[in-house]
Amino acid sequence: MVFMFREESRSVPVEEGEVYDVTIQDIARQGDGIARIEGFVIFVPGTKVGDEVRIKIERVLPKYGFASLVE
Repeated sequence: MVFMFREESRSVPVEEGEVYDVTIQDIARQGDGIARIEGFVIFVPGTKVGDEVRIKIERVLPKYGFASLVE
C-alpha cells in the first residue's frame, strides 16, 4: 500500500466565507500581507506587517488561501 498525497488530504483550518481576526506576519513578493491560521497561509491584499485585521476568506486552495479585509 502506498500513501501518496496523504499530507494533502489533511483538513484546511479555514472555510470560504468565514471571518477571522488575524495579525499580518509577512509580506509576499506581490506585496500582499500574509497571515497564518494554524500554520495555513492566507494572502490579504492591502495590509502590512503588524496589522491586526478582520478578514473574510474568499478562496481556499490546498496549500493557501486568499482573503479580503472586513471593514
